[in-house]
Amino acid sequence: MQRITLLCVGKLKEKFYADAASEYTKRLSRYCKLEIIELPEERLPENPSPPQINSALLKEAEAIRRKLPPSSRVVALCVEGRLYSSEELARSIAAWAAGAVAGLEKHLVFLIGGSFGLHESIKAEAWAKLSMSPMTFPHHLARVMLLEQIYRACQINAGTRYHK
Repeated sequence: MQRITLLCVGKLKEKFYADAASEYTKRLSRYCKLEIIELPEERLPENPSPPQINSALLKEAEAIRRKLPPSSRVVALCVEGRLYSSEELARSIAAWAAGAVAGLEKHLVFLIGGSFGLHESIKAEAWAKLSMSPMTFPHHLARVMLLEQIYRACQINAGTRYHK
């Protein structure tokens, strides 16, 4: 069974986001071993300067690195990432799963940064960069959207009617 981790900076505070994430987590349990790891977002002043933001992002990147499972393939969610269709994401996840069976890959990890995104260094280390859209979304909503797209990818790969 596939192992997928969502490594997220920040906690889901709003109940409606948590409920949606919980629903997709439950649905995904039939298709993969899903783990969601939440890391604390670094505290910043009300109007942080660019150096303060960069310092906070660097600390978050260090915390992310400490939580990365061994032999993981990391996909960073970021605005400059590649736009995938649902079908392309499904094929990518299937290709990773085929590699896992052959013993080449063991773990797929999606990184979701906090309100200021991810540090450049962690994005540079990622196997792939994924963009949800050229539009900006709250990072909590991005988590729900990613879970839905992973679920949709599993449905596509299973040949079900969920994806229309």
